[in-house]
Amino acid sequence: MSAEEPMFRVVRGVPTAEELAALVGAIMVRTRPVAVAAPSAPSRWARSAHPVTATLTAGPGAWRASGLPR
Repeated sequence: MSAEEPMFRVVRGVPTAEELAALVGAIMVRTRPVAVAAPSAPSRWARSAHPVTATLTAGPGAWRASGLPR
């Protein structure tokens, strides 16, 4: 694309300067690369919803230990 070529071409209607500015702004925001945040460790509350990976053993207090977060 050369410097003389328009970036956009209106094919129908007569947009105002404000409408064209809004269009260009929206397109520029959508074409920017998105910064991806590093995944954080799940909270204690979220971990409590995961299935228990350790084997539970029968015995005194086992029923109570089965409901406690790890």
